[in-house]
Parts: sequence; structure tokens; C-alpha cells
Amino acid sequence: MKKIPKHIISAFIITLVVIALVVYLGRVFSSQKEAEPIYPGPGVTDVKMLSYWYPELEGTNGDTEVYILDSGVEGASMLVLGGTHPNEPSGFISAVMLIEWCEPEEGKLYVIPRANNSAFTCTDPLEAAPTRFYIETGNGERWFRFGSRATNPIDQWPDSEIYVHAASGQKLSGSEVRNLNRAYPGRTDGTFTEKITYGITKLIEDEKISMTVDLHEASPEYTTVNAIVAHEDAVGLANMMLWMVEEDLTISVEQSPKNLHGLTHRELGDYTDTLAMLMETANPSQGRLHGRIDADLVVTGKDKFYLRASEHGAVTVPYTEDGISLTERCARHITCLIGLCDMYDGDDGFISLGWDMPTYGEIIENGIGYYLADPE
Repeated sequence: MKKIPKHIISAFIITLVVIALVVYLGRVFSSQKEAEPIYPGPGVTDVKMLSYWYPELEGTNGDTEVYILDSGVEGASMLVLGGTHPNEPSGFISAVMLIEWCEPEEGKLYVIPRANNSAFTCTDPLEAAPTRFYIETGNGERWFRFGSRATNPIDQWPDSEIYVHAASGQKLSGSEVRNLNRAYPGRTDGTFTEKITYGITKLIEDEKISMTVDLHEASPEYTTVNAIVAHEDAVGLANMMLWMVEEDLTISVEQSPKNLHGLTHRELGDYTDTLAMLMETANPSQGRLHGRIDADLVVTGKDKFYLRASEHGAVTVPYTEDGISLTERCARHITCLIGLCDMYDGDDGFISLGWDMPTYGEIIENGIGYYLADPE
């Protein structure tokens, strides 16, 4: 039997390795499109897609679930946006918690957990960020997607060198062209990202949403953090809400700058009748001073480099060896949402998220996983 030359055997082995690597990487890439399950709780009365309000989104990665929690008692309405930036997980998890736990007693709650669904299908380049993180519930572990600040370039490409905000003419860096929170109020003949924001704006207009709250996070060294940024029409409500929060919860209220365009707290307040607000919590996995980004940092918020930075006065929020956990950040969001509902007194009535909504202290004590559904 003729002996096979070594170079042919080597080439065959290398080819097999390359094929296996391509298959593996292809599966990893495809898995980023898999969405984690959300389990609607007893308060959810309907689930629609954003394309219900703007049909052009149907069949695209811009289409996303809108969960409706109707108390059955006539009153005001609130829209909560999570996942505007999927690398800011407290906004997303807080939205999921509302879907799975909240039972409104008055008015109607709308929740969009993945406002930029496309951005959940990728991560920011050169960040080496995890694609998933994990939360313990009362009966097992659940996984959640960690995504990007911007729309997946597969859905919108190329980026322009300069992004011109259509409604105002304001010029921004081209890197902002795929940022959902620079694309409001959106337009039908705009970019993919602008079409998503148009759909959200259309929902607000059609459903006559009383107030809209966009849940975000910022780095611990950022100046606007642990804060509510409110349109001038909503500043009064935000300030009244501060009276409702617990004494050890420090929150500032800032008025939306009129010369910064494309953001929810500016454009939704200008172009619709909703009271538009945005909340920021401190996220150590998001800043520039942290070490390695992994799933543990996302959940615990513990980072030795941020601790050192805090000791040198380089952060703007209290940071100790306990870190700033995802539980604490979600507790801030939930507490403020409850307070806004309790203090709202508009012509369209009242809104109550229900007697069973936990306090800030209860969320801290029990952990955010306690208020999420057990994995099936």
C-alpha cells in the first residue's frame, strides 16, 4: 500500500481544524441572536410587537415585544423603556422584573424590555465583553443577554463620519448614528435606528402615554449618574418623587438640556404629550477604569480598580469594596418608578403599580432574582 505523504496528512488535519473552528465560531455568532426567555406574570394582559404601531418594522431585528399590563381600572399610563443600551443591564432587568412581578391596581403600564432589540445581538467591538450574564432566582439560575450600546452594524451600515440629527440639524460624531438614544423622534425615511424610534414615538402618540421613563446606566466616574434627567414639563413630577424615596437613596434631578438633541428626555417631551424622563444608575462594567469585563462584574459590580479610583476621588458616586451590584441598581430604578406613579396626578387620572411592589430595602435584602420568575 502506497504511503500517504506527510504534507498531505498535515494539510488534511489543518483543513479539518479550520472547518471545525469555522463551524464553532458560526454557532457562537448565531447564538447571539437567541433571546433569553421572559415569563409574563399575572399582571400582563397583552403582548404586542412594536410593528403593531409601525408595520414597516415587522420581520426586522428592530421589531420588539411590548408588554401591556392593564389594571382594568381607568387611569393614567406609563411606558418603561429597558434595553435602549443593552450594555446597561439594570434597565433591561428592571423592565423584565416589571413584566414578571408587577400587577398594577390602577391605570395601564407598557414595558418594552428590549427597546433596541438589534443591539442585543452583538457586543461593542474591542471591549471583550461577555455575551451573557447570570442571575440566581428562587429556584435556579437564569441567563440574560449582554449587548452593545449601538444597533448591530449588520442591520445598519456604514456609519457616516458625521451624524446629523434630522429633526434639529445638530451634528454629532458618526459613532452616534446607531445610538437609539440619539435618534428620536425618528422618521419613516431615515436609518434603521431612526425607524425604531419612530415606532416608539408612534406608540406614545397613539396610546396617549402619560409619562415615559427610559432606564439607563452610566460609568461611576460620569457626572450625570444616580440621577433623573427630565424634560422641563416633567421636572416638577421628578422633584416630587424625591419626597417618596427612602432617606439613604441619593438621587439628583437634572433638567434636559435644550441644545442636546435626539434623546428621549428631550425629543419625546417636545414631540409628544408624554412626560419624558431618563434614569441613570452607576454601572462599573461600563466605565473606563475597570479591569476585565466578565459576567461576575456585570452582576456584582465589584472591581479593584474602581475601588482604587474611589480612594483617589476619581469617581462621582460612593464606591466601596462591596461594589455597586446589579441588585442595587435595579432597586434604584424600581423605587423611582413606583414613586413617579404614586406622585402622578394628571387630568387622565392616577396610576398605581400595585401593593405588592417591593421597597428599595426589600430588593436589597432579597436580591433582584427573588422578583424574577423561576426558569422553566
